[in-house]
Amino acid sequence: MLDIVTAMGWNYVSTLASEGNYGESGVEAFIQISREIGGVCIAQSLKIPREPRPGEFDKIIVRLLETPNARAVIMFANEDDIRRVLDAAKRNNQTGHFLWVGSDSWGSKISPVIQQEQVAEGAITILPKRASVEAFDRYFRSRSLSNNRRNVWFAEFWEENFNCKLGMHGKRLGSPKKCTGLEKVGRDSSYEQEGKVQFVMDAVYAMAHALHSMHRHLCFGYPGLCPRMSNISGKELLEYIRKVKFNGSAGTPVSFNQNGDAPGRYDIFQYQISKSSVAEYKVIGSWTNKLHLDVDAMHWRKGDPKLPVSVCSVPCRMGERKKTVKGVPCCWHCERCEGYHYQASEFNCEMCPYEQRPDRNRTGCQSIPIIKLEWYSPWASVPVFISVLGILATSFVVLTFVRHNDTPIVRASGREMSYVLLTGIFLCYAITFLMIAAPTVAVCSLRRIFLGLGMCFSHAALLTKTNRIHRIFEQGKKSVAAPRFISPASQLAITFSLISVQLFGVFVWFAVDPPHTVVDYGEQRTADPDKARGVLKCDISDLSLICSLGYSILLMVTCTVYAIKTRGVPETFNEAKPIGFTMYTTCIIWLAFIPIFFGTAQSAEKMYIQTTTLTISLSLSASVSLGMLYMPKVYIIIFHPEQNVPKRKRSFKAIVTAATMSSKLTQKGGDRPNGEVKTELCDSMETNTPSTKTTYVSYTNHAI
Repeated sequence: MLDIVTAMGWNYVSTLASEGNYGESGVEAFIQISREIGGVCIAQSLKIPREPRPGEFDKIIVRLLETPNARAVIMFANEDDIRRVLDAAKRNNQTGHFLWVGSDSWGSKISPVIQQEQVAEGAITILPKRASVEAFDRYFRSRSLSNNRRNVWFAEFWEENFNCKLGMHGKRLGSPKKCTGLEKVGRDSSYEQEGKVQFVMDAVYAMAHALHSMHRHLCFGYPGLCPRMSNISGKELLEYIRKVKFNGSAGTPVSFNQNGDAPGRYDIFQYQISKSSVAEYKVIGSWTNKLHLDVDAMHWRKGDPKLPVSVCSVPCRMGERKKTVKGVPCCWHCERCEGYHYQASEFNCEMCPYEQRPDRNRTGCQSIPIIKLEWYSPWASVPVFISVLGILATSFVVLTFVRHNDTPIVRASGREMSYVLLTGIFLCYAITFLMIAAPTVAVCSLRRIFLGLGMCFSHAALLTKTNRIHRIFEQGKKSVAAPRFISPASQLAITFSLISVQLFGVFVWFAVDPPHTVVDYGEQRTADPDKARGVLKCDISDLSLICSLGYSILLMVTCTVYAIKTRGVPETFNEAKPIGFTMYTTCIIWLAFIPIFFGTAQSAEKMYIQTTTLTISLSLSASVSLGMLYMPKVYIIIFHPEQNVPKRKRSFKAIVTAATMSSKLTQKGGDRPNGEVKTELCDSMETNTPSTKTTYVSYTNHAI
């Protein structure tokens, strides 16, 4: 019966037994075996009293309904109790709810199900496999009142079987007819061999074989009962009974196991109602040491072709773990594995490795997709578009300066420093492509080198220029002699000395921490694992990036300080004011960059926002320098070549005197219509030969 329940997938059942040895021992054995094997839990174990009170069976049905999921009811009960239980289920409108599994006391008997066909439909019962013994049929049919006087119950059977009365009672009016004694079993009455005849005969033969074996062992060669056998105990005889082996009356082998049980051979029936409303027991399987069940031959309640269930809890879906109810292993609650957990076993959820996420069913882990900034992304296309425009504009300025390399404006601008500054501007635009390119060791190396190098070129050149202007006018206040290190060669040496500091820092960075790529799974590790992504990036932390730009920012701040100091120099004298405006604007750009860059450190779009912010900031810085310092010159060179002519020379003393006077007049600028005093100052200074003892400086209307 336990095998049947297990095969049907019913793991939550109730038991019902008639009070007495048969019912109680049967249920106890069922419960014990179910505990040993596992997989089946007992919801309730109820008992039918020997003398049930009115309403007792209704109470049993109500109690069974307290655990409605335990639809299967294992019954070890007598025929009368089975009938009354079915009747109570019918009265309580529970037809079709319970799944009855009856023991051999139910078997294939008709009496328990008469007028209870609907409520009994689908019941599964068992009956020991039996065979009809023909010799017994011949013997029993030949029995009569005259030749079977030794059976004291035979006369009672005769009256019952032939519906007659023996003796004087048959002569009374209204009494059954009188038995003649000539009736014949099987001719004058229906006859069917009792199913347990085979087992009774085998039991008798087992006793005979055991006594025979005992006699040979204890009374060998002694005819009749020897003294040794005259006083034996039941335990001794039981040992011999358990050892017997012979072919039974039906030709099947008879033996006993260590517990004294004979081999189990059962037929399995189901009570079915056919389409023509004929109710009958049909064989659906057998059990001989193991279960053979034909599930396809089973029929359930009409209109319900599915296999009914009797489980405490439905199976959990994939990705859910079972949280069992304490003390009832067949009952559980299903809990979904949340977040980055997956279903490692039936009862446990475990965390996926850091670089993985649960699959769709949450039954395993899969690698988190790896992303990088793509060229077609809007986060990349906008910076690239700005950089391309900037590179084209820078290239146009360089080509214009190269073509007009010897004109006064280009020479007065300081050709060497201009080309250094334009190189820095070009690198600021070009770094955009390295920042968006797919990270590799080579790309990461180039990022480290060029990330701060473009700004370093630009600000080193501008710092050298503003420092030169400041020194010229400070020196002029004290002496007519030209300050040291103002020649183009000196300016280049100072500029490249400043740039070498940046390169030295980068090479130290290379030695301490060689460049390599990493996949950052924490940056886009969202609460929803399906949206999690690993970001392929260079191993450059935010702090390292700021340190790389830090030196260039220091140069920028220093240059801004010099621009402020030279703000009093008239704009017609030099480039101090355009450089000042350039540095003020650049400082504003980078002051806006810092909160945007670090304020998005916790954002899921961090990679996109920070890369775009950094590249656009670099491009804007370059654009400000290009637009304020070089576009006016290019405009004059191309559209007003008549202004691109040399001016007369003055001595350094005259230049400084004019500048000093200009400064004083500027303070009185309120008296002039425009508030300005026009003076002139050259940019490049050329000293004459030492023999003349006089220094002359060439100048133009444009900046130093």
